[in-house]
Amino acid sequence: MGIKAVLSKPFAAWTVWRISKWKKNAVAAQEQVFRQLIAAAAGTQFGRDHRFSSINTYDDFKRQVPVRDYEDLKPYIDKMVHGDPDILWPGKPAYLAKTSGTTSGTKYIPLTKESLPEHIKGARNALLTYIHETGKADFVDGKMIFLQGSPILQQKAGISVGRLSGIVAHHVPGYLQTNRLPSYETNCIEDWETKVETIAKETLHEDLRLISGIPPWVQMYFERLSARAGNKKIKDIFRNFGLFVYGGVNFEPYRARLEETIGKRVDSIEIYPASEGFIAYQDSQTEKGLLLLADAGMFYEFIPTEEYYNENPSRLSLKEVETGKNYALVLNTNAGLWGYSIGDTVKFVSKNPYRIVVTGRIKHYISAFGEHVIGEEVEAALMDAAGRFGAGVTEFTVAPQVNPPAGALPYHEWFIEFSKEPADMEKFGLAIDETLQKKNVYYADLIVGKILQPLVIHSVAAGGFASYMKQEGKLGGQNKVPRLANDRKIAAALQNFIR
Repeated sequence: MGIKAVLSKPFAAWTVWRISKWKKNAVAAQEQVFRQLIAAAAGTQFGRDHRFSSINTYDDFKRQVPVRDYEDLKPYIDKMVHGDPDILWPGKPAYLAKTSGTTSGTKYIPLTKESLPEHIKGARNALLTYIHETGKADFVDGKMIFLQGSPILQQKAGISVGRLSGIVAHHVPGYLQTNRLPSYETNCIEDWETKVETIAKETLHEDLRLISGIPPWVQMYFERLSARAGNKKIKDIFRNFGLFVYGGVNFEPYRARLEETIGKRVDSIEIYPASEGFIAYQDSQTEKGLLLLADAGMFYEFIPTEEYYNENPSRLSLKEVETGKNYALVLNTNAGLWGYSIGDTVKFVSKNPYRIVVTGRIKHYISAFGEHVIGEEVEAALMDAAGRFGAGVTEFTVAPQVNPPAGALPYHEWFIEFSKEPADMEKFGLAIDETLQKKNVYYADLIVGKILQPLVIHSVAAGGFASYMKQEGKLGGQNKVPRLANDRKIAAALQNFIR
């Protein structure tokens, strides 16, 4: 065991001890964060406009600060992007994280000198918590790959602008700089396919022990690597590889294929980083869910998903949530986001400590007929059927078919790219449908009532989803295929890739 691994263990123990102090008192930690945020931003334009100086309680806050999405907050963000200080948070942002918006084009999410360290701390503590729980620290002595966006930054009004992963790349702790791969030059390659090919070439003979990235893009990297090595399994290329860190999507739909490519099961850590803040991470290899970071400069609010589109939906603080219910997540942050609806839905699986699972996107659902099917339900139904029928799934998405051929009932249309097709596609589809009916009573009622027919599956050609993402300009990086859509845009594009 190397010196870094040896030193990491007492550091991990000390870090976990510090985490335990707020972990046991998360509600109190949130109340303290709330007070600090309001006090810090009282003199900003947003704080003056919303009378922060008169806010003493969360109820005061709810009366004076409405829930907003990016479009609603954009007038303030535009001033900030143009270089005006003291708009949403004191001073100017340290960075602007550039993301793709569905309605507003490019979105600019502020990162401040107060918020950016929380991103770094969240990623670091996820690894340290793993070390403390498992005793496994050898990975810190080897190489680590972070599949991320380009670290090249642009300037807007004196503020550095880039993708979140590219910004964070500039703040990797010094003690890990010699461990990280790929090289800076390779990381700067914009074209994703060229970048992945170059990373495979550059890392083939390295002692890789940890990889971090979104599962489908890690799969692409592993396949390129395996091809270069004469179709070897990843475990035979990287004999010390044992830890996969991921976020952004549910790993389970990808697990079987990824582990088949690796040739063994490896430990994994799920993290929940967003441009708006590092929200949660998996703090246990044995307990379900991600630890919600209650002391990370963010005050969380939760709106029951069934109320989200109401005129006056309930807004709950952490102490008011219940386990097993879906909530839309709302953030108030030390980057200057206020009443900000991030678009994700979460469910608490524990309140001691507060652990969540990400269940989908508030706008990514199917409710063309009132069924309101969500991502968590379709993923669980697909994984159950795949396990029973021995199928391998590379990628998938679902859309409603509201205008079927004459005389036919409408249905949910599934587009699945298989690494291994089920022997009987019809029975496979019925198995998914049956599970989905058990998980969603509204969907079941529509099937039983002959409003909908059971789902229809189309098998997408190998590489079809990657081709679709490429033509959309969203191949690689932090981009993800939406699991669900309430329209036909993705479904129409995928017609060209059906087998």
